[in-house]
Amino acid sequence: MTRNGTFVIVGASLAGAKGAEALRTEGFEGRIVLIGEEAARPYERPPLSKDYLMGRTERDTIYVHPPGWYAEHDVELRLHTRVAAIDPVGHRVSVERGDPVGYDKLLLATGSSLRRLPVPGADPHRVFYLRRIEDCEQLRLTLRSAPRVAVVGAGWIGLEVAAATRTLGAQVSVLETAELPLLRVLGREMGEVFADLHRDHGVDLHMGVQVAAVTGEGRQVTGLQLGDGSHVDADVVVAGVGVVPNTDIAERAGLAVDDGILVDVHLRTSDPDITASVPLAVKETSSGRTSRQDATTSRALSRRSRAERAAPWRRRGSAYPWSRAARNASRAAGWRLSEEAASQPTR
Repeated sequence: MTRNGTFVIVGASLAGAKGAEALRTEGFEGRIVLIGEEAARPYERPPLSKDYLMGRTERDTIYVHPPGWYAEHDVELRLHTRVAAIDPVGHRVSVERGDPVGYDKLLLATGSSLRRLPVPGADPHRVFYLRRIEDCEQLRLTLRSAPRVAVVGAGWIGLEVAAATRTLGAQVSVLETAELPLLRVLGREMGEVFADLHRDHGVDLHMGVQVAAVTGEGRQVTGLQLGDGSHVDADVVVAGVGVVPNTDIAERAGLAVDDGILVDVHLRTSDPDITASVPLAVKETSSGRTSRQDATTSRALSRRSRAERAAPWRRRGSAYPWSRAARNASRAAGWRLSEEAASQPTR
């Protein structure tokens, strides 16, 4: 695009804020409008399940930019504003309160929403979900008087929360339908590494189980009822059971969507004036299928690839060259894996 015009970014997320930064860095001199639903300026979400949850970092450290950055770089930051619709023909973004905003180019950085735990008793006041700053601060406050934590889901968020709450001294149980943590995204061998890592730190893993209900009286949780009739006691339940890409606005605007917004290699959607950010965007492969990865998995797989080239070795007769990747990825899950542990076969 030219150096002028209006560039609207829907989603005051990390991707949205970095998109605005990149435009200014690359010499774009036109108008930039960054629209977000939350009251807080753009911040990074990973600390919500790690250092910020543990109280090791202050709130000011998780923001993408200092308070004055947006005004200094002539970025119009519109917070607490919900986008109602996009008109690709008229090149307009309608908001629920205020006048429409015209654009020449548009970036969709609306991210995803958390899946809810679909079992009896999983009411909003009983189950914690980590998505916003307020969620993290409420959970941190609750943990002060809750010695037993049950985490549903052994994906990235679940493992990070397990590591953080265990580090804070809680008795932690993780429940997962798969037989290993991160099995779908990293495979069996890396899954075994993460299972051992968490067990070694005192986390009780329940793999291959189904959660049937959240038990308790009123707002007070007592634990989780499993499909086999057993019960896991808990004072707090945290769910990390996946995300759903926020594609509603894109669908209503007529953009091509398939488990995310379809884009080309340059992240352009079916409308040439609209792009979409990862992980909202999905790419069509040579076979015609679509592929979408969350940012944490993409980083881990990239590190694994680099480790494969740098430090190959054999495990049980097959290539298992991921010791460096295991250490890097373990930090994403909340703990640092030692050199020795990363280079030893799992049990």
